[in-house]
Parts: sequence; C-alpha cells; structure tokens
Amino acid sequence: MKIAVISFSGNVGKTTIARHLLAPRMPGVRVVSIESINAGQDKDPDGGRENHIIRGRQFAELQEYLQVVDDVVVDIGASNVEELLALMRRYRGSHEDFDFFIIPTVPAGKQQQDTIATLAELSRIGIPADKVRMVFNMVEDGSDIERVFDPVLAFVKVAPVARVSLDCRLGTNEIYGRVNGASADLSVLAADPLDYKAIIAAATDSSERLALAQRLATRRLASGVVPELDACFAALHLNTGAPAPKAKPARARSLS
Repeated sequence: MKIAVISFSGNVGKTTIARHLLAPRMPGVRVVSIESINAGQDKDPDGGRENHIIRGRQFAELQEYLQVVDDVVVDIGASNVEELLALMRRYRGSHEDFDFFIIPTVPAGKQQQDTIATLAELSRIGIPADKVRMVFNMVEDGSDIERVFDPVLAFVKVAPVARVSLDCRLGTNEIYGRVNGASADLSVLAADPLDYKAIIAAATDSSERLALAQRLATRRLASGVVPELDACFAALHLNTGAPAPKAKPARARSLS
C-alpha cells in the first residue's frame, strides 16, 4: 500500500501521523520524507524506517521509487506541496501511484482553510473521493468535533471530495514531543515490562532516578495514546477490500 500524507499547512501533525499512526500498523512499510530543508541529509532518524529522502522537485525520482517498493508512506512537507502537486498535474496519471491520500487538519481556522484548499486541489487533479481520508488532529478532550471543525465538514458536505469519519481523531499528547526524532514505537514503549518504581527506589544517583522517572512517564503516556491511535487507524478504513464508511445519524458519523 502506498500512502501520501499531505497538506498545504505546516504544524498539523503530518510527521506524527506518518511515523506513529500509519507506519507501526503497516508491517514492512517505509517512510519517505519530502522536505527541502532535509535535502542532502543521509542520517536515518527513524531507526531504518526512513531511508529515502528527496526534494519535491525530484518528482521523477519519486515516481521511479514508488514503482519498486510495495509499502510506503510519503510524508510531504508543506514547503513542497504546491510544487509537488504542480508536477503531479504535469505527469498525467501519476496520482494513481498512491492508494490513499491522508490529510491532517487541526482546529485552528487558518489550517482548516488550508485543509479545504488541499482537498480542492486533490479533486482538481482527479483524485477520487474514496482515495482521500482526513485525520482530525490535536482535538481537545470533551470538545464538540462537529462544531470545532465546522468549516471543513461543511465544505466536504457540499463538495464530497473525501471520505470523512469523525472517528479518525487524535488528541494533543506530549508523548509525540518526547519521542520526536527517535526510533521509538509507542506500542513497544507502552508494553515496557520494567518495574520503574522499584528500580527508582533502589537507585542512589539522583540523575539516574530522574532519567528512570522520565521513562516511567513516557510509558504511561504511551499506554494512554496507543488505544487512540489504534481506533483512529481502524476508522481510516485503509483495507482496500473493506467497504468505505457510510453516513450514519450518530454523532461519530461518516460524511461523504
């Protein structure tokens, strides 16, 4: 399966979605970062998972690469989106290399307008609605998601350019900042069996005790966020053999 995570906006969680939502739940997948500020870097910050970094303007190279891999998540940096989509229009049919396009959106008004612009542009290129998914990111606990994301939801209701499920939602969690740039799998962190409280009690060095306390806090955060990630991934319905979500009258309905 080949997935593009894309948005005209920065700071909507594209990398979080690529690394922590999608990649751990797609065995054998590779994560590709397209971001001009990364050009020329050869280091592998994701423990071997991110192994092919290119610029948006090297679109021909990206197309060739997509032909020789089976499973890949392409994290498209905001600074490259406009250029990449222009090249996608030039290379007719190139959008068919991707099985799905995932667009993260957040509550901020500007980012929602950018989300709408991204959806409209993908539709103009010819990408069908059943290949476009959305993730509602940075949702505060207890918030009314329909009210918070009214601009985006209203647009999709009028112009059905994506399959949208309100269950595709992620909250704000400091765990992503704690593991930023690390190769950590949150499910592995959550399952860490060490008895940190006993180890901390036995430790005599204050710096060691602090480090152990931080690891305990990270495990607790991971344990809380993994079920949310699992539920969000399931709601994306990325199994091409499964039916797309249908509209329901319940609050967590799907719109199409």
